[in-house]
Amino acid sequence: MTDVSTLGEILIDFTPQGDSEGNPSFIANPGGAPGNVMVALSRLGKKTAFIGSVGRDQFGEMLKSTLTSNGVNTEGIVYSDIPTTLAFVHIGEGGERSFSFYRNPGADMMLSKEDVKSDIIANSKIFHVGSISMTDEPVREATLEALTLAKNHGVTISFDPNLRPALWKSLNEAKDNILAILAYADIVKLSEEELEFLTGETDIQTAAEKITAQYTIPILLVTQGAKGSYCYTNGVLEYVPGYTVYAIDTTGCGDAFFAGALFKLLELDLIGKELTKKEKRQILQFGNAMGAIVATEKGAIPAMPTIDMVEKYISKK
Repeated sequence: MTDVSTLGEILIDFTPQGDSEGNPSFIANPGGAPGNVMVALSRLGKKTAFIGSVGRDQFGEMLKSTLTSNGVNTEGIVYSDIPTTLAFVHIGEGGERSFSFYRNPGADMMLSKEDVKSDIIANSKIFHVGSISMTDEPVREATLEALTLAKNHGVTISFDPNLRPALWKSLNEAKDNILAILAYADIVKLSEEELEFLTGETDIQTAAEKITAQYTIPILLVTQGAKGSYCYTNGVLEYVPGYTVYAIDTTGCGDAFFAGALFKLLELDLIGKELTKKEKRQILQFGNAMGAIVATEKGAIPAMPTIDMVEKYISKK
């Protein structure tokens, strides 16, 4: 039995490495939110699997071997003649980042419903998705097929929209496709900005009430970056402040947070159960620590910590 499987994008993040003779220098890091989450969970000791498409090129091989070397099952990866998707990361003040994508098309878009290994999903405790696999066909159809399969097999579905406006034809299209996945989801992680985007509300309590009532989401997690995070279940909102760190690169921090939260839900055997205040705080604290640790390193996958690192980090704070 796999603890968490995912379907979605895996790509190369070109992360800034300073200047070389006046020209910006970049290092190629494996990235893509679903892959980040699987590696993070694998490093925490959970059994994970990835379903997706990469190019039949050097980058595609690098991505598959990165997942394999981090203990992620890659039987669900297929190869495409379309090149592997690339993203250039631009880092601003405080480690905040923006992206430029080379994906018109990119290999991650090429996954078809026939490529989806249904047994991987059916034999998972949690099936995880983002929204980037909804931007184009055929991967949109593959995503919806996989979600239906997971639902039919009673698999818990986790969802992080990971909104990237540059990858959508319009924000209305992005919103419609994100809302389509919310109808399947049991555990949802939204940034504060994504929550406002979907609900039109700036107050977190009001927005959380609105979206969970509309889509019957049992567990809603809301992140505020360095400020901390919220967990909303059964009408009750719990908040845990974040850790203060010197942020070098925030790429992958949200993915690390969500991986930490899913890890705690699995570790405490809380899937499908009502959460107590103490359990919510444990989930948020662990997720916050994961995100804080990743913010202090460059790159997403290379920065994902082990369970010992996270527990040591929390104990010192």
